[in-house]
Amino acid sequence: MILPWVMSILGLVILLLAGDALVKGAVNLSLRLGVPALIVSLTIVAFGTSAPELLISIKAVLDNAPGIALGNVVGSNTANILLVLGIPALLATMNTSECSTRKTYNMMIAASVLFIALAFRGVFDFWAGLILLAGLAYVLFDAFRDSQKHRSSALAAVEDDLEEPEGADPDMPSWQIGVFLVLGLIGLPLGASLLVDNATIIARTYGVSDTVIGLTLVAIGTSLPELATTVMAALRRQADVALGNVIGSNMFNLLGIIGVASLVGPIAVDPEFLRFDLWVMLAASLLLIPFVYLGRNITRLWGILLCALYVLYLVVILIW
Repeated sequence: MILPWVMSILGLVILLLAGDALVKGAVNLSLRLGVPALIVSLTIVAFGTSAPELLISIKAVLDNAPGIALGNVVGSNTANILLVLGIPALLATMNTSECSTRKTYNMMIAASVLFIALAFRGVFDFWAGLILLAGLAYVLFDAFRDSQKHRSSALAAVEDDLEEPEGADPDMPSWQIGVFLVLGLIGLPLGASLLVDNATIIARTYGVSDTVIGLTLVAIGTSLPELATTVMAALRRQADVALGNVIGSNMFNLLGIIGVASLVGPIAVDPEFLRFDLWVMLAASLLLIPFVYLGRNITRLWGILLCALYVLYLVVILIW
């Protein structure tokens, strides 16, 4: 039974490295072709950084393992708030009282409510996928519109610095861009296949459901890029980046990943999601109210509380 665990971890590592390679390659190719940096940030980087979750969900749907597809998204959203914000807060207080994230936070809550409402239909099918993707299109359009307003009022030099997308390197040679793209396009499906196939073997061997594997092993693994970004942002005293990273990732998980995966094939909703996991995800999202609306900072005490709640959640789903 050691081999499936090793192969699952290998698949996760390949996914994370391939996703990073794809983002670097796509960003620099787009900028080389003259695509504005703003458009690259709103589209290619957003989609590229969520490519591991997307590929896992699509592979799970094709393999008739809907529990992994949904568990990946729901579990990642819960982990993003409790773990991805909790661990950095243990290292340094995040001054979220200085952040202006109310609008995007409201959108995240709206996306969560829409997702839960569609889940009560019992399946995420083609039509549910279209509704979710329409919501994502609105979010991207609104972000683009706000950025355009900012562009009209900001100095060009300052704005160019702010708009430098992640992974951009003006001096990157063409052959290196090609290598990054090839590695990303080959590594993503390979890593997704290794992780989903071996996670399913582990679940069946230990009598654990696909849903639990998706909520734990897969969800935590695919939240590692967000955790790394948030830790660095906390250490650099960039609370707005940390909080914005989590809110943006959660919105894209709900609207984009399940939206696309639903077009590939129907995703049946395990009744356990409706009874427990979706409400935990929503409750975790509501825990951000003191930081978004009441001007509170995420202190070490809050970090301990958030991490403790996540450990409690894992204990409940593993022994229930």
